[in-house]
Amino acid sequence: MSGGGVGAARSDARRNRALVLQAARSAFAEGGLAVTLDEIARRAGVGAGTVHRHFPSKEKLFAAAVTDRLRLFADTARDLSDVTEPGAVFFRFFASVVRLATENRALGEALEAAEAAGPGGATEARLEFDAAFDVLLRRAQETGAVRADVVIGDVRTLLLGCLAMERRRAAEGDAAGVPGRMTELACEALRARRTVTKLPVGPRRRNATECGICGGPVAVARTGRPARYCGGACRQKAHRARRARERAGDGVSTRPRG
Repeated sequence: MSGGGVGAARSDARRNRALVLQAARSAFAEGGLAVTLDEIARRAGVGAGTVHRHFPSKEKLFAAAVTDRLRLFADTARDLSDVTEPGAVFFRFFASVVRLATENRALGEALEAAEAAGPGGATEARLEFDAAFDVLLRRAQETGAVRADVVIGDVRTLLLGCLAMERRRAAEGDAAGVPGRMTELACEALRARRTVTKLPVGPRRRNATECGICGGPVAVARTGRPARYCGGACRQKAHRARRARERAGDGVSTRPRG
């Protein structure tokens, strides 16, 4: 093959790859990983073999389709890391990521992917995004805008929860639902407040329940019925309350079983 022929073949290959990648971005944005390679080939106007030559698996094509957008998220977060109002910027960035990932299913699935998915591609880009987002979080915490006991894992969980709820609202055609409402509620939970509920510092005991009177822990017996109250004092309070209701004529027996 002449030099001109080789150059033309390479040019065609680059053009076909670009067509496949463009079609993949559009298809994955609409349907996520459920989209087939045949569908992408149809949209690109090429044969299935052409898609396979450039991208041996759907996962590699997916990674190529979303990596640039994830890196754009990371670059944006890095550019915002030295702003003068880190608290406001953190919350705006959080809301923007939720909104864009709700509109683009591929982005949402890439953000949800487990770190164990393997090295390279979208996984590396998502880790870059996490690291840049963590810097925004710590800057916001330093100024007192975000509660100090929050870590980037908490932020990721809230972000994915908002994404799932926004998707569900959109899928169900909930015209009465307000777009972004769940995101705003999540952001409120992240804001530093004097009266904010403290996060538990460790895992709760598996063999405990809550007292029906004071809310304190109640050890669960290995055998028999579980206790309803933490001790005699709360049991007596429950007994007096039950007797008072009975005297008032509600006629409902609430005998404690603990």
